[in-house]
Amino acid sequence: MAQGRTIDKTPPPWRRLSTPIGFPLAKQTEFFEALEHFFQRVDSLAQDAPDVAAATFLEPRGRWNGLIGAVGSYASGADLERVSARDFQRYDDSGVNWRVVDGYGVVVAAHGEGLPVVLGSPARRIDHGGRRLRVEMGEGTLTAEAAIITLPSALLADETLSFDPPLPQKVDAAAGLPLGLADKLFLSLSDAHEFDRESRLFGRTDRRETGVYQFRPFGRPQIEAYFGAALAAELEAAGEAAFAEFAVAELAGLLGNDFARRVKPLALHRWGSDPFARGSYSHALPGRAECRAVLAAAVDERLFFAGEACSAHDFSTAHGAYLTGVAAAEQAIAARRR
Repeated sequence: MAQGRTIDKTPPPWRRLSTPIGFPLAKQTEFFEALEHFFQRVDSLAQDAPDVAAATFLEPRGRWNGLIGAVGSYASGADLERVSARDFQRYDDSGVNWRVVDGYGVVVAAHGEGLPVVLGSPARRIDHGGRRLRVEMGEGTLTAEAAIITLPSALLADETLSFDPPLPQKVDAAAGLPLGLADKLFLSLSDAHEFDRESRLFGRTDRRETGVYQFRPFGRPQIEAYFGAALAAELEAAGEAAFAEFAVAELAGLLGNDFARRVKPLALHRWGSDPFARGSYSHALPGRAECRAVLAAAVDERLFFAGEACSAHDFSTAHGAYLTGVAAAEQAIAARRR
């Protein structure tokens, strides 16, 4: 808001009923009740109880387990069998999901405008054995008194950035917080006025390997398609065209074969194929929820760590990454004063 951006406070589609095409309103009510009961069962995990997979709390042979699994894959980027129930329980959902009409990325870029940023020269190694840090980069070496490391957990886990002396506890913690996948595909939509603004459809309601489709975001003649976890990984492996093919097939199954002629792919970013990301956002593996605190802990008051994977309650979000960055900077400043 300080940048003068337009904020859209419309409640997000996932907090409202969907268009009842292929999903009657009575069935949607059943699903939302089952989803709420699932969340309640996860929240019932006692603090002194062993951590287990979030899938443990699905109703045995539950009618809505497939769609609950799909929603879980959008939220965590991973199937519930691979998600820590303790970590899932700790996520703090404020219920507020305002959007920036210009795009969140525009806000982030403007916030960092004017900073002395060097691109195309990734850090490969940090030597923290001497009086000053030595950061070996693609185009030379920097020295510094302190550093804040904000790499995705996937890059820390496979030691794309290495440390000397080694930091095996950081590598292990990062491995316990793998990145899931949540990919978005944008499609143009002709004759868009036929659909309500900010409405949505689930591709299927009987399985978790399905997309969810938001029609006319901000009133624009577009469809925002969302794919998570194993489905997103399968589509990434098949190539960019596979996303549009899958989406069109699901939408045509709901809206008729002629609908395929009304959409065209506009934009897609495959997060798993991005060498500087290798995934979308982190989830803790079952039994590894405490890895977030381990990853976030400073080393010798010179190496500080930030990013959404370091957040105890706001992981998988941009604001979680931002807040951990502020906290790491404050720690670094306090350490220098000492």
